[in-house]
Amino acid sequence: MNWKNILLMILLAALWGPSFVFIKVGVETIPPLTLVFGRVALAAVLLYLVLRWQHGRLPDSLDTWKHISVVALVHNAAPFFLFAWGEQYVDSALASILNGTIPLFTILLAHLFTQDDHLTPAKVIGVLVGFGGMLVLVYPSFQGGVMATAWGVMALVLASFLYGVAIVYARNHLRGLPPLVAPTGQMIMASVYLLPLMLLWERPWQLPPPSMASIVSMLALAVFGTALAFIVYYRLLERAGASYLSMVAYMIPVFGIFFSVILLDEKLTGEMIVGGMLILLGVMIVNGLFDALFARRLAQQANA
Repeated sequence: MNWKNILLMILLAALWGPSFVFIKVGVETIPPLTLVFGRVALAAVLLYLVLRWQHGRLPDSLDTWKHISVVALVHNAAPFFLFAWGEQYVDSALASILNGTIPLFTILLAHLFTQDDHLTPAKVIGVLVGFGGMLVLVYPSFQGGVMATAWGVMALVLASFLYGVAIVYARNHLRGLPPLVAPTGQMIMASVYLLPLMLLWERPWQLPPPSMASIVSMLALAVFGTALAFIVYYRLLERAGASYLSMVAYMIPVFGIFFSVILLDEKLTGEMIVGGMLILLGVMIVNGLFDALFARRLAQQANA
């Protein structure tokens, strides 16, 4: 057991988990597009400085930039905005739980669009269990005519789906790039996408000054939830591999819920607990955790 890898994984979850709290506080006085633009633009600057410090460079190939531009749209600009917009109407704890559905969307899309990652009976069961948990979470939002909350939930589900699309697309088209090259390029292109939209629709120069809490939240999103998180992510990827990294999905909702309850005094409902446990169980089944435990048990019996 490599304790350094475990600590890096916990650190990564601790960086991503509070992001939902930062988003919730940020959108209180900063509109979603402006918040997300500030997040990705500052993260782009920080990542580029780290990239150059490591003697790295951005790609020269136009074809590579084409793929980076696609991933920047579906992995950064669009889902970041959808989470920021959705959390105007949805608690940050629920947002962190719905974010846990990303591996379920990823495995479905990987089955359709990759050659080496197809569904198995166990993965089908895991996906069904996980989406059952998502339905438990989503269903109450459509009761009682509270459409604002329902639209917020759907925005978060769509964002999680887009994350899955981006992961599969990047797996097919951005493999082999040096660490931090892809995320740096993604943050640059996401800034390019968001800047004209922000200026056209939100006109931040005409808005009242944001609160200090929202400003600090935006900075925390950029520094900790984006730039530093990507640095830790690729460091862990180099040390442990993608399969090990998938376990971070189990831990992010734990940190997200913890900080939501402690910092924002949000309440956990029965639906959130049951739905979150089903999503976690589904992700664990999809990632073969129970298969590994079962195989280990059989091996122990055979050697007994």
